[in-house]
Amino acid sequence: MRNLKVLWATIAVLLIAVVILSSVLTAHYVGLLHSNPNPKQPKQADPTRTVATIGEHVITQQDLEDQLLHKHGRELLDHMIDQYVIRREAEVQGVLVSDSEVQQEILRMQQGYDSESAFWESMKEQLGLTREELIADTENRLLAEKMTIRGIQVSDAEVDAYMQAHEEEFRPRLMLKLQQIVSASREQAQKAAAELAKGADFGQVARDRSLDDATRGSGGELGWIEEGDPFVPAAVMKAAKPLRKGEVSKPVEWEGQYVLVKVQDRKELSKGSPQEIREQVRKEIALSQAPPIKQTVSRLRDKWKVQVQEGF
Repeated sequence: MRNLKVLWATIAVLLIAVVILSSVLTAHYVGLLHSNPNPKQPKQADPTRTVATIGEHVITQQDLEDQLLHKHGRELLDHMIDQYVIRREAEVQGVLVSDSEVQQEILRMQQGYDSESAFWESMKEQLGLTREELIADTENRLLAEKMTIRGIQVSDAEVDAYMQAHEEEFRPRLMLKLQQIVSASREQAQKAAAELAKGADFGQVARDRSLDDATRGSGGELGWIEEGDPFVPAAVMKAAKPLRKGEVSKPVEWEGQYVLVKVQDRKELSKGSPQEIREQVRKEIALSQAPPIKQTVSRLRDKWKVQVQEGF
């Protein structure tokens, strides 16, 4: 769960730069991104428009664009060129990425989020990407992978051997949606449990009694937690795992405190059907045998005679 979020965070700077600068450079490089000879040109903002003032000092649209181009322009230009050469070569070779492949990849990326809407909100808040932009980025990434592994054959025996050696990786993952009440002593935890037994709302008791500053204000909400999550005490997860939806554990001792944990919901996440899993494994093995994607892109740049003007 957390690994996917960390992975997206590592590419946030470049993706945000792409979003910000796309409107600045579209007029100059739109031909690189689209094969349509008559693309609709976006309306350009007035470069002399004032975007900020500091006392008598004025910062214009042009000032802002110049700074963005200076700091991130080459990164964005390289990104645009790479997308173009990959798409052109894919067209020539007849390599396609289907809508269903894109959708399947996005569903995989959504695992670990509370809901689909939470995933899209996170992509917007953390990366500045709209749904359409993330779908396009995903399609480009899958296309680059296909071009990189094109011609590499992975046998069924290789797939079988990998899956047998990594059985744990393909088992369904247990996810629990948890709440907690943290008390200073067993006696205090038992008092909280007594209130719950009388019908008190778990969230309200957590707000009134829990010592955990991070979750008290939200009624003890921990959200969806994957079994084995290193950020949740093993003793707490062990107590929660056998509980059914709506049940509350007995007080669990952890580092001198006592925790009551409630299972709000539970589910198992699969990586897909057996056939989908095998094809994903086949692709991962192929990628491990292929040259780096960066090397593939470099070769395509040479093939399509890319030239970047000196000083840009």
